[in-house]
Amino acid sequence: MSNKVKISFFGAAGTVTGSRFLLETPEYNILVDSGMFQGLKELRKLNWENFPFPPKNIDIVLLTHGHLDHSGYLPRLVMQGFNGKVLGTSPSLAIASIILRDSAKIQEEDAERANKEDYSSHTPALPFYNMEQAEKAISLFEKIEPENWVQLSENIKVRFRKNGHILGATFIELDVFGKIWVFSGDIGREQDLLLEPPRRPQWADYLILESTYGDRQHPVEDVDEVLSSEIEEVINSNGSLIIPSFAVERLQSLMFKLWQLYKKNKIPNIPIFIDSPMGNEVLDVFERFPQWHKLEINEFQQMKKHFKIVTSYKDTWKTIDYNRPKVVIAGSGMVTGGRVLTYLRYYLEKPETTVLLVGFQAEGTRGRQLLEGSQEIKIFGKYCQVKAKILHFDSLSAHADQAGLLAWTSEIKNLPEQVFLVHGEPHSRDALRVKLKDVYKWNVSTPKLNESFLVP
Repeated sequence: MSNKVKISFFGAAGTVTGSRFLLETPEYNILVDSGMFQGLKELRKLNWENFPFPPKNIDIVLLTHGHLDHSGYLPRLVMQGFNGKVLGTSPSLAIASIILRDSAKIQEEDAERANKEDYSSHTPALPFYNMEQAEKAISLFEKIEPENWVQLSENIKVRFRKNGHILGATFIELDVFGKIWVFSGDIGREQDLLLEPPRRPQWADYLILESTYGDRQHPVEDVDEVLSSEIEEVINSNGSLIIPSFAVERLQSLMFKLWQLYKKNKIPNIPIFIDSPMGNEVLDVFERFPQWHKLEINEFQQMKKHFKIVTSYKDTWKTIDYNRPKVVIAGSGMVTGGRVLTYLRYYLEKPETTVLLVGFQAEGTRGRQLLEGSQEIKIFGKYCQVKAKILHFDSLSAHADQAGLLAWTSEIKNLPEQVFLVHGEPHSRDALRVKLKDVYKWNVSTPKLNESFLVP
């Protein structure tokens, strides 16, 4: 029997989102991540295409972490015939469950709104998947303990290793016929507010490496000073600070940062509203898995009590109507959907509003449009003038920058046979390719979407 392995890049190749990497082996067909494309319309349209490989022939899915661009395609994969196991750490599966249910709910609501207000080009507008289909995918989840090798078949075993980034996130090592394949997933930062530093691989015959920030270093920003001064300005102008936030990790990090500022008397007791149903559920996951983060449980519970947790859409409207100075943290982080759209629809046109973007903003997202100075953005089929002040923090990103990526790869003892760069826009990916060749003399490829490689 031939031991040749074929790897195909069915997502996150030339773009950041849609992570899907298929390994075809003589014993097992393994899909690492099953994410949705986000951002540009031509990318989002790819979500609706049939998976390029018959899902019924995929034996197992390995999930690096729960983010939508790594897990959000699972219901569609199941709809097309996949019926194997989905392996991930307990926190990752808990977060993926929350994200899939939230995604299904948002898609059902968006389709309903589009049909009611008649602003979709499709008649009728349909959700990408519904709640029932999300639940079917979740039923296939099976938890795996990190740091231990698990035998998948006679000549294939897998190990999940902690990787920072978000709660439960890992990189994945696969031993396939004696060759070590390392899938980086998304690599976290060495100095993270909530999480321990990522573990580092020691050996990689084949390395599939993310490159989101492959072309830059995170800026040194005085986040405490900026947040304090912006909150002071909001109070003086009777305005609002709106922070679109990823529900997983970023929201909890922002809460912790603002809680620390309050405890140090650097900000007053201004009302801070947390309007993210998914983020609220993730707070519960933090409480369930204290061994996965650095917060003491008593501190965590005190922190939660400091914030005004919005639990219903009715309360969202009450928060919008609250005409005193306030801070609102609401999903989603790239302004692609979620509760933050409702706030921005009413607050973007107010010059006393500040919108603070935190973290990476993918091409084609409203967050990227705001970041690049767009005069207007489209929300729920209508254009909104941008008169608010727009700020951006990169230093709160949950991704390693170029220096962090080099540090993460620095303990690999061997010379990899091939390195594949993924999960990055073209310039970021190419900058990291050049850097890796210069520093390590590695053989580095930048695969195209749907490109495959056969390795001995």
